Amino acid sequence: MTTPRLPDQALAEPIDRVSRRWTFGVVLANVGVFAAWIGPIQVLLAQQADAIDPANKEFVFGLVTGVGAAISVVANPFFGAVSDLTTSRLGRRAPWVLAGAIGGVAGLLILAVSGSTAGMLLGWCLVQLFCNALLAAITAAVPDQVPTVQRGSVGGWVALAQTLGGLAGVGLATAFGGIRAGYIACAVFLLVSVLPYLRASGDRRLPSRPVVRLMDFVRGFWVSPRRYPDFGWAWLTRFLLNLGNALGTLYLFFYLQDAVGYGDPGTGVLILVAIYSVFVVLTAVWSGGWSDRIGRRKVFVTWAGVVMALGALVLAVWPTWSGAIAGAIVLGIGFGVYLSVDFALLTEVLPSARDRAKDLGVINIANSLPQVIAPAIAAPVVRVLGGYPVLYVLAAAVTLLGAVLVKKIKSVA
Repeated sequence: MTTPRLPDQALAEPIDRVSRRWTFGVVLANVGVFAAWIGPIQVLLAQQADAIDPANKEFVFGLVTGVGAAISVVANPFFGAVSDLTTSRLGRRAPWVLAGAIGGVAGLLILAVSGSTAGMLLGWCLVQLFCNALLAAITAAVPDQVPTVQRGSVGGWVALAQTLGGLAGVGLATAFGGIRAGYIACAVFLLVSVLPYLRASGDRRLPSRPVVRLMDFVRGFWVSPRRYPDFGWAWLTRFLLNLGNALGTLYLFFYLQDAVGYGDPGTGVLILVAIYSVFVVLTAVWSGGWSDRIGRRKVFVTWAGVVMALGALVLAVWPTWSGAIAGAIVLGIGFGVYLSVDFALLTEVLPSARDRAKDLGVINIANSLPQVIAPAIAAPVVRVLGGYPVLYVLAAAVTLLGAVLVKKIKSVA
């Protein structure tokens, strides 16, 4: 690992542009953590639920993913706050990237040998706990070290990491011929993916640990929307857009199996994720760089949300394999723009340099909380309230509302 930068730089606003090597390390670590999440969510957990209890597969899958997402709601801001206070000689972020990867591997290996719902719960909760520690640290590294004028471009690459991680995770989950092998492959990839960042993190070290009383630490997780209204609106819009996305993608395996009638839904998910990923790649870095050049964020996020809503409507009205491909293309175009530019927008409304990881962890609740809520909404909709067409119309409506509310943010163009 490289020597951390001088302690007095830990809280300074970054000025120097980051190198391609540093960006590659951050991107690859993000690819690894999202592969560890999305491979199981899109394929392995659904297959495992079907193998353990085929009569109640939707309930088992929703229970495991919902409880795991509830863990992530707490874990991301908690570990973010702890990393903000970390005074390791390796810096504030690198120790938690390493610990998160090791713990995530342990959870994936437990899933690999599990043959019960309880075992699935234990393994997936460990994956969520430790991978959120990793994600909180690696996400905060961006505002720690990337200047504002470069965040759209770096955000585009980070957006690609989420998409490529999804593609890698689904590929690993399906390419090795079994649930156990898929989990082991995701675990190995997660551990390897963090090594380049750890070797060249340039992580900044605090000169001394701040004195924080327990109640102050707890109260610090509340960021007043009255005092920081733009932070509040940014949180709400991200929550709505991610809820729409979760409603639209959580049951994709079962959508292909039960609504489309695709013979091999696992392979079908892999194909759709690959198509979706191509269009995310085509839009993410390009739109992030364009946003940097013109100095505007909100218009990109608004139109991205509109396009994502259209993608969900395609799935609602055209439940065929051709319709699923068309929906994947439209969703990929919208989500690529959204991920890259919205991340840059969020880093510009953070209340405090000292609490970047904690505040980004609070923002990340807007990513994980929808994973808790979506199963509770989606399961009854699919079962008794109209099926997949109603589910995808609902996903489009929620996404569109989030896109409209982006305009409420005042401090960012």
